Amino acid sequence: MDPTFFTRGLVIGFTVAMAVGPMSVLTMRRTIAHGRLHGLVSGLGIATADASYGAVAAFGLTAVTAAVVGARTALGIVGGGFLVWLGIRTILSRPSATAAVINDRPGLLGAYLSIYGLTMTNPMTILSFAAIFAGFGLAGGCPVEAALLTVGVFLGSSLWWVALTTVVGGLRARLTPAVLAWVNRVSGAVLLGFGVLAVAVACGLVH
Repeated sequence: MDPTFFTRGLVIGFTVAMAVGPMSVLTMRRTIAHGRLHGLVSGLGIATADASYGAVAAFGLTAVTAAVVGARTALGIVGGGFLVWLGIRTILSRPSATAAVINDRPGLLGAYLSIYGLTMTNPMTILSFAAIFAGFGLAGGCPVEAALLTVGVFLGSSLWWVALTTVVGGLRARLTPAVLAWVNRVSGAVLLGFGVLAVAVACGLVH
């Protein structure tokens, strides 16, 4: 057993999480709109999805990989469609002069599960982890090494979301309603763009 699998998983998880994408935008937007805790819970949902796909790649579950990749068109359309809806909703939302009241906040479990499910609609993530593991010579390890790698990926990804939501949460109190309105427009437009692109790729319109 090679204990460095955990350390390398930690580095890979942190690095993969740093890549700016629709989930990063959504997590930052939730942190600004609902507070650091909701942002952090959302980030942990992404980390869990990363670890789920990482586990499939680490344990060499080829049948699961084939099934997920085979469903990439349907998953891409569903995930992209949700991002389009979320983007439009974000653009049209009107920020309050004060922090969101408790009744307006989504439940923590809902925040976690929704972003976990949305992250899992990108089957290319599993191929990315498989390629990274192979490139670092981490493929084909024993079950214990695969488990260490998976835990490392989860903790590394979680560490990034803790750092990001801490920074964004610290800036939240300084944002005026006018700035929040622009945050909604920009983040909504980005989510909308990612959603349209995901649907286009899933339908074979873009390669």
